[in-house]
Amino acid sequence: MDLVVVGIVVVYLLGMLAVGWWSARTISDNDDFMVAGRRLGPLMLAATLAATEVGGGSSLGVSEKAYGSWGLSAAWYVLAMAITFVVLAWVAPHLRSTMVRTVPEGLRLRYGRANGLLGVLILILPMVGLTAIQLMASATVLSVMTGMNYSAAVVVVTVVVTVYSVMGGLWSVTLTDAVQWFFIVVGSVLVIPYALELGGGWDQVTQDLPSEKLSPTEGMGWKTIVSLTVMYIASFSVGQESMQRYFGARDERAARLGSIYAALFYGLYAFVPALIDVIAFGLVQHGHLDATMIEANGARYVLPTMAAAVLPSAVVGLLFAGLISATMSSADSNLLAAGSIFANDIYRTEMRPEATDAQVLRVTRWTMVVVALFSLGVALLDLDDMVNVLMFSFSLRAGGVFV
Repeated sequence: MDLVVVGIVVVYLLGMLAVGWWSARTISDNDDFMVAGRRLGPLMLAATLAATEVGGGSSLGVSEKAYGSWGLSAAWYVLAMAITFVVLAWVAPHLRSTMVRTVPEGLRLRYGRANGLLGVLILILPMVGLTAIQLMASATVLSVMTGMNYSAAVVVVTVVVTVYSVMGGLWSVTLTDAVQWFFIVVGSVLVIPYALELGGGWDQVTQDLPSEKLSPTEGMGWKTIVSLTVMYIASFSVGQESMQRYFGARDERAARLGSIYAALFYGLYAFVPALIDVIAFGLVQHGHLDATMIEANGARYVLPTMAAAVLPSAVVGLLFAGLISATMSSADSNLLAAGSIFANDIYRTEMRPEATDAQVLRVTRWTMVVVALFSLGVALLDLDDMVNVLMFSFSLRAGGVFV
């Protein structure tokens, strides 16, 4: 256990809790908690959109696929998101102008009570799976970093992300997302030069690698790339965790610009995790990296294993904080989305129309805790393929609410 690495990550986790505590002091009503008082400007909106969707699937999940059969084409898992947010930029102003708090509320107002209730069911169910994947990814990093038992790591991560999310709502989540996006990008980018130096440069690392590993499209294939893009557009355009950001935008212009900036962020980041794991594959093939842990625990351990092997302690700490950031930034959004939907569209609409803001806020927070516990149970199962679980959850949402 490297105490420098552990120290950096512990300070980071405590910082996230501090942000949650500070944000809680600014919460006065449901608009503050669910849509951040509708005060998000373009850059804050872009940062929280980017950090929300770049989670376990886009970091460790892409690593798993890039190390496996997808190779460099795994970048399309993130590039498809960039395309999606360009498309969403055209509808973002309309989304902001609705002045709703949740997607089911919009469905109910436009299409009636039955469709609103159907939206609640289809949108809440995937949140457990989506949150669980992020908890799994965070726990993977924490267990590699500290040697902690995987189950204990899942519990630690679940407690931290639940506490700061429940305290501060969307404003807390947005502030932590801005910090997390910085850690995600900087921590990941720093791996590349150190890994290439270990392997003797790009030419040496990629020597004798199969051509499909280095192709930007061949590993994944155009059929999957197009399908992924269509699924993202359908899923994100009705996903509460992304739509909640547009609802919280300062105005219609901020919503559109934030979406465009988020697409740019995705485009710049897309090839980073895929490139890292193509390099890792080359290092293993040429004997520069011990593949024992990767082989024993699965390809999702590629990135943290390589980082621990090639980076100085301080940089490893930064990267691990970035990886945990990537997953926590998605988990907190999913918890907030589930809590907002249940409290706004079941409790206040169907169960207690006369409920006060304080009562709705309390139900929102308790729902987040319950979803976190269910997600913890799924995460403890330690499922093998993160990306497939994510794609199933996205498809359920796309095939239901979007249609």
